[in-house]
Amino acid sequence: MNADLKRSRAPIFWVMFGGGGMLSALLGTALVFVTGIAAPLGWPFGDNLLSYQRMHAFAQHWAGKGLLFVLIWLFAYHAMHRIYHSLHDLGIPVGFVAKTVCYGGAFLITVIAAYSLLSIGF
Repeated sequence: MNADLKRSRAPIFWVMFGGGGMLSALLGTALVFVTGIAAPLGWPFGDNLLSYQRMHAFAQHWAGKGLLFVLIWLFAYHAMHRIYHSLHDLGIPVGFVAKTVCYGGAFLITVIAAYSLLSIGF
């Protein structure tokens, strides 16, 4: 093996970006449809599909917490990664500050989501 090769952490970040992009493409539009159109119209499960009691019970269950956490984590990371690379495309210098704001923002969103989901109990 060549000793001059440097190990990279880039694949870890690309997996999170790709996973967030896949979930955004597959589930994002469905979430917009269900929460923005179908549920307010009462279709197909009635008026209380997104009631507070049902959503609270969903968020208190371990599987619901896990699903919500993964969705928020990957959506946030995907969005911040896109913003970071869009800054470069627009000609804005993407140095340490831009990287810290973008990826730190994704990390902060993830920590707030984890804290919020854990604070509502099981």
